[in-house]
Parts: sequence; C-alpha cells; structure tokens
Amino acid sequence: MAEFLPSMMCSDIGNLQTEIHSLEEAGADRFHLDVMDGVFVPNFALGVSDVAAVCRLAQIPSEVHLMIVHPENYIHLFASTGVQIIYFHPESTYHPTTVIAKIKNEGVEPGIVLSPGVSVESVSELLHIVKYVMVMGVNPGQAGQLYLPYVDRKIDKLSQMKDEFQIRIYMDGACSEERIRNNRKKYVDGYVLGTAALFNSNGTYQEKIGRLRIAAGDRE
Repeated sequence: MAEFLPSMMCSDIGNLQTEIHSLEEAGADRFHLDVMDGVFVPNFALGVSDVAAVCRLAQIPSEVHLMIVHPENYIHLFASTGVQIIYFHPESTYHPTTVIAKIKNEGVEPGIVLSPGVSVESVSELLHIVKYVMVMGVNPGQAGQLYLPYVDRKIDKLSQMKDEFQIRIYMDGACSEERIRNNRKKYVDGYVLGTAALFNSNGTYQEKIGRLRIAAGDRE
C-alpha cells in the first residue's frame, strides 16, 4: 500500500492543530516537513519550532527534509524535535556518510534526497547505509513547479536496485493523481503531497486521499 505524506509547508500553518487532525482523519501516513535556509535553495520554509509543533501535536510520525547547507551541524537540533526520519541532500555537505552516521547516532532513520540533477550512480554507495530514498520530480525549494519527465528513468533505475539494497523509494514534487496512477505498477513506496494533489480546492482532504488510494491501486 502506498504511503501518502502531506507536505505541511503547503498547509494552513495558522490553523496547524486543525490541519493535523483533518489530515490524520483523512488517512495521511506521515507528515513531511520541509526546512529551507535560503542558501542551498533560494527560499525559506519551516523552522525548528514548526517541526517541533507538528511532532508534538501529531498522532502519526513525521519526517524532516533538510534543504540546507552543512546539515551535519543541525542533526541534533532536528532529531530532538521528535521526527522519525531526517532526509538531506548528499551534495549539500562534504561527507554525506558523516551526516548519515550522525542521524543514526541520534536514533533517527536517515534518508537521502536526489534532486533532478543528481544521478543514481553518484549516490549508489550510500544505498548500502540508508533505507529511505526520496526522488524529486522538480527542483527543490518551491511548490507548484512542473514535473520533469526525465526523472522517470531515475525511478526505474532505483526500482531495479530495490531488492539488492532493501531501500524504500518515495517521490516528492508534482505528485498529482495522474502521476500516482501512472506509477502504480512501479516500485514507489510513497508520495509527498503538495498543491498538485492535496492542498488545493478540489474537495476535502478525505475525498482527495481517497481518490489517491484508488489511483495507487490500494482501493477499488
């Protein structure tokens, strides 16, 4: 069954507790929390206090996606908020294996993120020591972008490596109902949901996640 991960950057932060409750009632599996520093990406998003607030209020797990330079300096800070998974971009640091070790030492699961310009081959050695791999279908740092079709080949490559490395594959960026339907026969384990599928005016959260479950083949 596919996992659906609402991107809380796109939610109504001013009504955070209501949003969390509504999304949990709708069947969300995990909250996805984007952190941006204005350096690694040209934008700012959630801060440490926002991440901690979601973890405190939520009944389901949360994960953080660090779009920041030198993430190794902030692992303890974000691990202490209560997240279960910390994702980072390997190209944002000199030694990705050090970041992975720091995350594991905090008792948190590490995950790596592949931006559109980062190849599977360039991170293949890291697949020995991480379980979670997030593939971005858009450039990191801004919601509402169009999907980059060549990313499909990256998903295909990772799918072929899934059994060997025992990884879980997730997609982030422009994850629409149509894209989820097209991927139903691939080995994608879950999707980050933003404005393309969830945070829009096309019905309630429960109705939209219900449609996505059908698109993913989890429900008739």
